[in-house]
Amino acid sequence: MDVALVLAVDVSRSMSPEELLIQRKGYAAAVSSPDVVRAIELGAYGRIAMMMFEWANDGHAREIVAWSVIENQADAFGFAEKILADTTYGQRRTSISGAIRHAASLLKEADYSADRRVIDISGDGPNNQGTPVTLARDAAVESGLVINGLPLMTRGGVGYQFNIPDLDEYYRRCVIGGPASFVIPVNDWAQFPEAVRRKLILEIGGLTPPEVPRIIPAQITFGEPYDCLVGEKIWRKMRDQYFWDQ
Repeated sequence: MDVALVLAVDVSRSMSPEELLIQRKGYAAAVSSPDVVRAIELGAYGRIAMMMFEWANDGHAREIVAWSVIENQADAFGFAEKILADTTYGQRRTSISGAIRHAASLLKEADYSADRRVIDISGDGPNNQGTPVTLARDAAVESGLVINGLPLMTRGGVGYQFNIPDLDEYYRRCVIGGPASFVIPVNDWAQFPEAVRRKLILEIGGLTPPEVPRIIPAQITFGEPYDCLVGEKIWRKMRDQYFWDQ
């Protein structure tokens, strides 16, 4: 395989049911895009392995599409149909670290010989449960994996108060890592299908967008340090405020 790719999709309740549906349809449209299939066909082996799971809290990781080999348009349509055949149910909390660990274990256990192993993670808020996200990121990168990010900088779900305005920077500084890793922010849901399509093409080709610098799994060369525990701190503050109000 040219690449073994895990699609890790956030379904935390900070997204509304309508947004969850847009997200699912967007992934299906992107996976089955002729441009994505063309990128697969142009690879050295002309095929990739891909699977998809949804995540939220540290204990929630639900498989949506099992490992599948994609090498033509029919395979891509089949994968997209399985995405649309399921239903998303929002879950509490956001554990990016749990999603990374789960994706890393899936890639370790996958019975494929792949030139690259990539975690494609989307989410609309910072980590607020589980181990610190940087620990999960660094462990995954050290094992040879690449993590790319699709930060969803939108508003709509009941837990929007746990989100941060610079989620793209959070993903760049705290989540992604490995050779040619990158972030593609989504500022509006209308951008989502195109952002996923573009991201898949880049991941399949092992490319980095020229306007996005490569990131390494340590907070250096970026100037001022960034607080990668911001999500945990927001959660504790909101929890303490709730109990104080009672």
